Amino acid sequence: MIFSIILAAGEGTRMKSKLPKVMHKICGKPLLSHVINTAKASGIDKNIVIVGNGSDLVQKGIEEEVFFVEQPIGEGVPYGTGFAVMQAKDYIEDDSHVIILYGDTPLITSETINNTIEFHKKGNYEATVLSADFDDPTGYGRIIRDSNGNVTSIVEHKDASEEERNIKEINSGIYCFNGKSLKLALDRLDSNNAQNEYYITDAIKILNDLGLKVGGYKILDKEEIFGINSRIQLAEAEKVMRKRINNAHMANGVTIINPDNTYIDADVKIERDTIIYPGVIIEGKSNIGEDCIIGQNSRIVDSHVGNEVDIQISTILESKIGDNAHIGPYAYLRPNSEIGKNVKIGDFVEVKNSKIEDNSKASHLSYIGDAYVGKGVNIGCGVVFVNYDGKEKHKTIVQDNAFIGCNTNLVSPVEVEEGAYIAAGSTITERVPKESLSIARARQVNKEGWVKKKGLKK
Repeated sequence: MIFSIILAAGEGTRMKSKLPKVMHKICGKPLLSHVINTAKASGIDKNIVIVGNGSDLVQKGIEEEVFFVEQPIGEGVPYGTGFAVMQAKDYIEDDSHVIILYGDTPLITSETINNTIEFHKKGNYEATVLSADFDDPTGYGRIIRDSNGNVTSIVEHKDASEEERNIKEINSGIYCFNGKSLKLALDRLDSNNAQNEYYITDAIKILNDLGLKVGGYKILDKEEIFGINSRIQLAEAEKVMRKRINNAHMANGVTIINPDNTYIDADVKIERDTIIYPGVIIEGKSNIGEDCIIGQNSRIVDSHVGNEVDIQISTILESKIGDNAHIGPYAYLRPNSEIGKNVKIGDFVEVKNSKIEDNSKASHLSYIGDAYVGKGVNIGCGVVFVNYDGKEKHKTIVQDNAFIGCNTNLVSPVEVEEGAYIAAGSTITERVPKESLSIARARQVNKEGWVKKKGLKK
């Protein structure tokens, strides 16, 4: 059995936020979610999250299945990383392995976690410290090794001698323990220090004093142990994560014209031979099919896009787009819009809570709200589906192969039946029968000489 204990109880005062630090997002997900998902991807059997400050917000905001344990907070509570780990002691099994992670280090990878566990097992260690070499290790705890390469202690920067400060290998704060040894060390931790806190780093010295072997697994990519304590560091981590995500998509056959100017969330899926132009933002759980073109400065949120879809400078929110559809430029698909195959939604067309079937088109300057539009329908320029009466929204139905002339108002609830035509400039308030022509406008009247008579001639 492998457990993770993820420490997520810190207040994060340097973030200067009402939101708990671990709930700040990078690439569309809270920092803590990234850590949880990495732990799950590592095959860890049970993930225990220690929460404290803002625990209600954390527990409500995390979608992943984990086991939360609340850490006591308030005056007189000793705090510290060791105290946080103590909260999970009753859940640790003697014959288990325990990985200690942090909710504010979202860049750790499943590969590193698995390698650490494998190193720990092969070396028959009771504890293993994850470490890295820093060119400037100022402020970090130094890893002290013996002649066999085993870790004997971790010395904090402020307590280190001049010789120890020259050591480049630092403690990441991430550990792998045998369950029995971890509980043994936790029972012996004390808070006899200037901060009156319990530190998990002390467990390394405790195990050494008991004659138990401690290893150190050094990683090459020190970005993985990058912790976030400020908005500046949040932005730096976002940049690293975004590069990883974009690289993964490109490795899978997606063309991204300018990865540095393309923002794709962690849960987005994109199929091969799709081309993403600069300035594109794809968020949430969006799925993009094969052979699509996502034009510059488009934004897609929690939407499904089929194959061979062309989207130009448009916004797509919580909607579905069928194969071979053409969207934009400057189209706006609001939530619950369903666009069929080979549909054209052109420039400055807005669609909301509507279904538009295959081969229909609304080429420009129209509003389609709370509607059903059948197959092969033509919606002319300036058409408005008038769906709101001031109190309630109503539905408009336009059946297959209907033709809606320019500058038509369809005042819902109303139905235009199959194959019907509506003359340009009409305001339709009643049912339009099948294959009929509906004209709902005043007859044209020309009053000759009127301008001169009124004295308006220039």
